[in-house]
Amino acid sequence: MYTNAKIAFRQYYKVLNGVATRGRFLLCWMCIMEIMKKLIITISLLMIFFPVLLFAQEPAESSDQPIADEQVFEAKAVQILEEKTIEREDGSTEIQQNVKLRGTKGEWKDKEVIYYGIGDIDVFQKTSVKKGDKVIVSASSLPDGEMAFYIIDYVRTGYIYFLAALFALLTAWVGRGKGIKSILSLIITFLIIMLGIIPFILKGYSPLLVSIVGSTIILASIIYLTWGWTKKSHVAMFSIVLSLFITSIISIIFSFLTKLSGTASEEVLFLMGQIDFSINFQGLLLAGIILGTLGVLDDVVISQISTVEELRSANDKLTTYELYKKGLNVGVDHISSMTNTLFLAYAGASLPLLLLFTTNENSSFGQIVNNEMIATEIVRTLAGSIGLILAVPIATVLAARYLKNKN
Repeated sequence: MYTNAKIAFRQYYKVLNGVATRGRFLLCWMCIMEIMKKLIITISLLMIFFPVLLFAQEPAESSDQPIADEQVFEAKAVQILEEKTIEREDGSTEIQQNVKLRGTKGEWKDKEVIYYGIGDIDVFQKTSVKKGDKVIVSASSLPDGEMAFYIIDYVRTGYIYFLAALFALLTAWVGRGKGIKSILSLIITFLIIMLGIIPFILKGYSPLLVSIVGSTIILASIIYLTWGWTKKSHVAMFSIVLSLFITSIISIIFSFLTKLSGTASEEVLFLMGQIDFSINFQGLLLAGIILGTLGVLDDVVISQISTVEELRSANDKLTTYELYKKGLNVGVDHISSMTNTLFLAYAGASLPLLLLFTTNENSSFGQIVNNEMIATEIVRTLAGSIGLILAVPIATVLAARYLKNKN
């Protein structure tokens, strides 16, 4: 009898071990299928709403375009031939240099040229280099047929790529699976902006309409890639879209009332000289407001939904109203910090502009605020902040209502 029991136990153990092995295999297979499902959903949304993103179109070549006399290439400073320090009338100094350069890429690779930077012409923000620095060089043809070389900027791409790789590694290491998903979301956002929103605007489509469609696709890609096709994802998507719609309406109304043209910034003036067709710059301004607000709304809404979900998990006896009140208490603290963050982001970008106007002794506070450049940043900040404030109760009440039951 003991022997029979022992044999039965061994057979039972083998069965359990086999079940555990099959269970582990099944679990891995389910994880793979879940990731594939999210990728398929994301790609399908991109194909439905923005098929042009999947096929980048090459610009049509024109045979009647003139050949440029200026060439730009990368080079390395191999020798500082001469260096001179001059002093300006305001007391500031400038370093002028004659530098021997060696090309590093393209047809100028391994060719040595000389940049003559010492002269009577005082150029503001002239590039000063050291031996071994990598720079961008412009080669221009002179009337006598000779070539003149000018250092116009530093080569920064190597360090930028290194910083991006460091960011990706740290995000994946700290965030694990969610960190990898966030990197994928960032890549998708970048592709949608560079291959979808910008080309469509340059083709003459309404910047406002393009930004709304693009923002919706970005949201869908990020949310459904992160959380899958779940009720939580649907609540987050609807909350952000509704908040973004309110922000758009407020921005349109007050841009019209304050008569913002969208052409007050220096970048727009450069853009007007680079394109040969008309762009609705007021719509471009509104598109910038929507895209700028999108990232903050995404952060606030997802934080609120996750807060309500954790409160429900901690105490499933809370009513919908209690969940809403407790979640809103957390959101109120989030509002103050995020609104200040939004203001500081815009103020930091406009700091030189603020300094320019405040140094003018003849300008009063009302005149400074009334200037279109300053008024644009004020409308941008306040419209985004209003959408941010309203997003908190919207996301909280929807999460409390539709995430109340676990099933």
